Amino acid sequence: MLFLSTLLLVCVSVVMVYSASTPVALQRQQSPFWYLMKQGMWVALGVVVLGVAMRFDYERFRKPAVIWTMLGIAGAGLVVVLFGPEVKGARRWLGLGGLGVQPSEFAKLAIIVFTAAILERRMARINEVSYSLTPIALVLVAAVALILREPDFGSAMAIVATVVVMVFAAGLAWRYLVGAALGLLPLAAALLLAAPYRRERLLAFLDPWKDPQGTGFQVIQSQIAVGTGGAFGRGLGGSVQKLYYLPEPHNDFIYAVIAEELGLIGTTVILVCFVILVWRGLRIAVRTQDPFASLLATGISAMIGVQALVNISVVLGLMPTKGIPLPLVSAGGSSLLISMLAIGILLNMSQRAVPDA
Repeated sequence: MLFLSTLLLVCVSVVMVYSASTPVALQRQQSPFWYLMKQGMWVALGVVVLGVAMRFDYERFRKPAVIWTMLGIAGAGLVVVLFGPEVKGARRWLGLGGLGVQPSEFAKLAIIVFTAAILERRMARINEVSYSLTPIALVLVAAVALILREPDFGSAMAIVATVVVMVFAAGLAWRYLVGAALGLLPLAAALLLAAPYRRERLLAFLDPWKDPQGTGFQVIQSQIAVGTGGAFGRGLGGSVQKLYYLPEPHNDFIYAVIAEELGLIGTTVILVCFVILVWRGLRIAVRTQDPFASLLATGISAMIGVQALVNISVVLGLMPTKGIPLPLVSAGGSSLLISMLAIGILLNMSQRAVPDA
């Protein structure tokens, strides 16, 4: 079920990226197949990565050499990207062989592996916060600070939420989580209001119709796409909102195009697939006898679940706009590759702990 749900989402990705990107591809690249070919290449590479990860013993991720190598690569990427060219007001991509790579995507997985290893060793004293969580906090703060410099508030938030879920799963008492949340609220509010574009997005979320041609444009057009899709949609390729109304219809707002073209039925299939991914991941976490595997599976499930929840909430107007792709579906190689690598790790653990996962 885990593998088939992943495969279905990836197949939907190829079809819907082509459908959503055709007008943009014609305008920018003079070829309607530009984004289809790129996504197809990333999907082919992702399938190879998933296959390798399925056969790569997850136990190796427990080794300090592997953990620190992953953190080193992620840290170097997050630093180097800050000196790269600015694209759409942010420095998030590294150019490698003509391809754009986001170091923040790899950083998510590296931090999950590091957190799982630390929590496994210190779980018996999890409520001695200074002992159990200090290394995690130091690495997390450093990574989040670098990601916020890009700036990428959405990815930073997703990483923090994933680590919080893992720490809770490790057994940290509620009072510490509540205390940390209350203590971080002023900091989160300050970060949210510090940048003008974040303030504008927050105001647009609260009242998009106050500036329908400006800050509220994205939210309004997204909701129009979702609403006009109805139960069965306009039909594949029939979206009107992708015709330069929706920004990046093949990326952050691809769920809106799916809703418009495939309707409630299509979006429900997508939601069910994500529910299955999270459910099977947590099932592996519960049934395995290895604490490291349990925490790693919890982190991967949380990473995919949080990103999907945030992306869909933004599309529906339930959260302020954030640049988080829909895992396995949105156009883009970094998110797709890391998601498939993470699911390959889950499948490897399922073969050992839960044969029918």
